[in-house]
Amino acid sequence: MTEPLLCEMSVTGRRGLRYPEPDVPKAVLPGKFTRDDLPLPEIHEVDIVRHFTRLSQLNYAIDLGMYPLGSCTMKYNPKVNEEVARLTGFAYTHPMQPIETVQGNLLLMYELQEWLKEIGGFTGVTLQPAAGAQGELTGVLIMRAYHTSRGDLKREKILIPDSAHGTNPATSAMSGLRVVQLPSNARGNVDLEALKRECDDSLAGLMLTNPNTLGLFDENVEEITRLVRTSGGLVYGDGANMNALLGIVRPGDLGIDILHFNLHKTFSTPHGGGGPGSGPVGVSAALVDFLPSPVVGILEEAEEDLPPLYGFQYPSKSIGRVKSFWGQFGMMVRAYTYMRIHGAEGLRKVSEYAVLNANYLMAKMKGAYHLPYERVCMHEFVLEGSWAEAPDVHALDVAKRMMDYGLHPPTNYFPLIVHEALMIEPTETESKQSLDYFIETMIKIAEEAHTDPELLHSAPHKTPVGRLDEVKAAKELVLCCGVSPISRLSR
Repeated sequence: MTEPLLCEMSVTGRRGLRYPEPDVPKAVLPGKFTRDDLPLPEIHEVDIVRHFTRLSQLNYAIDLGMYPLGSCTMKYNPKVNEEVARLTGFAYTHPMQPIETVQGNLLLMYELQEWLKEIGGFTGVTLQPAAGAQGELTGVLIMRAYHTSRGDLKREKILIPDSAHGTNPATSAMSGLRVVQLPSNARGNVDLEALKRECDDSLAGLMLTNPNTLGLFDENVEEITRLVRTSGGLVYGDGANMNALLGIVRPGDLGIDILHFNLHKTFSTPHGGGGPGSGPVGVSAALVDFLPSPVVGILEEAEEDLPPLYGFQYPSKSIGRVKSFWGQFGMMVRAYTYMRIHGAEGLRKVSEYAVLNANYLMAKMKGAYHLPYERVCMHEFVLEGSWAEAPDVHALDVAKRMMDYGLHPPTNYFPLIVHEALMIEPTETESKQSLDYFIETMIKIAEEAHTDPELLHSAPHKTPVGRLDEVKAAKELVLCCGVSPISRLSR
């Protein structure tokens, strides 16, 4: 039976809450802002609680199962992070308080900056950006400001490999730069000959995702950064895939000048609808003066029994503020907690197990699915969700069928350079039992694609609603309770 809509449960005169008569005079409301009829559902409290509780139980969540979304790093969020973020001294402070009253908060922010500098191999870090994409924008604006400050105004070209994240071209275009795409070679690395042809005096920089969206570490990364920097450009590192690198390699040591960190990916703060996000940016020594203003620093050094005084410092050539106040502080607390619990050795193990899990899945599944790049992967890998023997089956069909087995689908159709791409990232938080179930299910679906393709075409069969038309859902939003979303969007 379909869950009734709230408007269908409404009964005239029912109330979930009754307010007492006011003990102050009633205000006269301006007529043009009021209306006589407001058709809101009239429902008992218990009915509305049950309604939304039932709806919540239809949602998939990281607390229920694996999210193999490649490039998203949807790892389990430890509950201790939430406990710490809710401590009164963190949760109930205000960004406009005098700095003397929030020294603990500022100490946390300062240490988080220092740790990210060490992890990434950078000289300076800003915590302001509210998401990875905003971190990208911040980094490219820093790149532009650097060239402008030197009077090098002809540098208006930015290079983006075809294996980069999809936000990179948008970020560059928003920053006023001209995007030039670089092809990949047969091993999934940046094509060095194509790069050399573009390294001239118009080059502002390169945006490099490494490991890239194929899940591969570029074997020529040091030569890539050398070529770009020798030509006078800067190298931006897309840090969304840092989960493969913690404690193993520092991007700054490879010649990366700028990099954003996704706290909601690598450092386990909530992701997606559980946000908000946080995208701190690290920079090399030559770019510290261009960081968004302000950053947290030590205003007065420690003396005898007095601790240092933390406060805000203002870089001399700052690109300005990119976020109201100082960034998403609650996410900083969660990431800080995660780092403190793991320590240096633990963070390295995070990456080691993430890489191990991905390679285990890849090795077990590559016989059932075509693997376009036969290399050891990092934290993720890409398979093709189609077969010559089953030409009518597509990656979307595979993804929909996975839902019947209780699995969340992986990233579909990205990267674009892989035909019918299934981009899979298990993260380090999945057990071998969880991985084995995923493998068994995916192999079974591959068999079904050959023996009963219609089963995939019409999937999912066991979910609360059937196959939805996602394109139609995006174009024709259902925002009122008078129309059933199921009848509007189901095929």
